[in-house]
Amino acid sequence: MSGEVVWFEVMGQDAKKLHAFYGTLFGWDLKPAPGAMEYGMVERPAGGIPGGVGKAPAGTGWTTFYVSVDDLDASIARATGMGATVVSPPVTMPDGTTIALLHDPEGHTLGLVKTAA
Repeated sequence: MSGEVVWFEVMGQDAKKLHAFYGTLFGWDLKPAPGAMEYGMVERPAGGIPGGVGKAPAGTGWTTFYVSVDDLDASIARATGMGATVVSPPVTMPDGTTIALLHDPEGHTLGLVKTAA
């Protein structure tokens, strides 16, 4: 459904430390993502949303939430018209899901997701 938060991500410099912290704090079982180095995926916790914790490819890291949209291009256009900037243009994942990353007007990272049909 459009407008729902469907994924979260916490990325930093020490993936093992972050896995231990979030796993212990919240009881999350972080499973290695196929083909992804130092990235653990959290199954949907009871009543929550799934997500991932891993090593940032550069910089100090970030925390991002991903929101489902019906029309990715229209959502990007609307967001940029409201002051957002595109960080990563749309990329289609192996499962057919397409994601894009934006910075909101204050620089917070926001992911937009269009699930495969």
